[in-house]
Amino acid sequence: MYKWLILPILFRFDAEQVHYFVCGTLKFLFKIPGIPFVFRQLFNYEHASLEREVFGLKFKNPVGLAAGFDKNAELMDELACLGFGFVEIGTVTPLPQDGNEKPRLFRLKPDRALINRMGFNNHGASVAAERLRKRKTNILIGGNIGKNKLTPNENALDDYLKSFDALYEVVDYFVVNVSSPNTPGLRDLQEKEPLMKILAALKQRAEELAAKYSSLPKPILLKIAPDLTNSQLDDIIEIVTSTKIAGVIATNTTISRADLLTDDNEIKKIGAGGLSGAPLTHRSTEVIRYICDKSNRAFPVIGVGGISSPGDAKAKLDAGASLVQIYTGFIYEGPGLAKQICKALV
Repeated sequence: MYKWLILPILFRFDAEQVHYFVCGTLKFLFKIPGIPFVFRQLFNYEHASLEREVFGLKFKNPVGLAAGFDKNAELMDELACLGFGFVEIGTVTPLPQDGNEKPRLFRLKPDRALINRMGFNNHGASVAAERLRKRKTNILIGGNIGKNKLTPNENALDDYLKSFDALYEVVDYFVVNVSSPNTPGLRDLQEKEPLMKILAALKQRAEELAAKYSSLPKPILLKIAPDLTNSQLDDIIEIVTSTKIAGVIATNTTISRADLLTDDNEIKKIGAGGLSGAPLTHRSTEVIRYICDKSNRAFPVIGVGGISSPGDAKAKLDAGASLVQIYTGFIYEGPGLAKQICKALV
């Protein structure tokens, strides 16, 4: 029903406006008594074999929702009813920002893909933290953090620390985003020296806050781009093992436009942005396999990029991923995708 009736109607309208409409509709529906129960019955699937323990956290299943869908932690209780084992909010920055000019989200329907240049539009870390304090669900939450657009790279660490401090008590793990192509200069932070500095400082802050709250340090993961060379991936492996952060998320969106089915003139008209969806499937799996094999699986990897079927998810897990995340596939395939993947894994 979703793919043949609802999706064609939604796709007649602007992509970003549809996103806000869908989110608003979810919030409205979940105020109706009984609707959360109905959604749980329709979209949840639980089985003991799906449970995972990764970087010290217990996941009810290995399928999560990637960052970008719920940037501002507004839909935690609603998304928890759609079968996910965990949800990642953000990317969150210390100060609120509007992001890039609209239009900034585009569908590539022949490729079952999206191009976005959102630019970390969000309400700020303190607003997200306050919403997370009020949530009712106990689903595991990841906090994806980045720097504000106007913050120069030499001061980027300050931004990451501010968001880290603001979210520390209300998320279960952190993701350091230095791989989005939509904030000028951000990907330069993937270079070895600045990245070591950021991750080492965050790791130290996690240990300080853990001592303060008499708990274990919150896991820190690094989200990387699919456009890195093998030499750069070798550096990532060295950085992760040296700083002893918890793991890697592979991968973010790509700046590549190779082998797309969408007309070239349309691609040029859309312009810059990160590409997600089916065209990313193979490359993201390649990156996962390379990192896992080269590191001898020294740390967990969360696989994301082009997952639109149970087979895609299984390929990521077979390549070495401990968990997977969906986003663009969730939009094209509908709210039952997490359940489909879980049932197939069982």
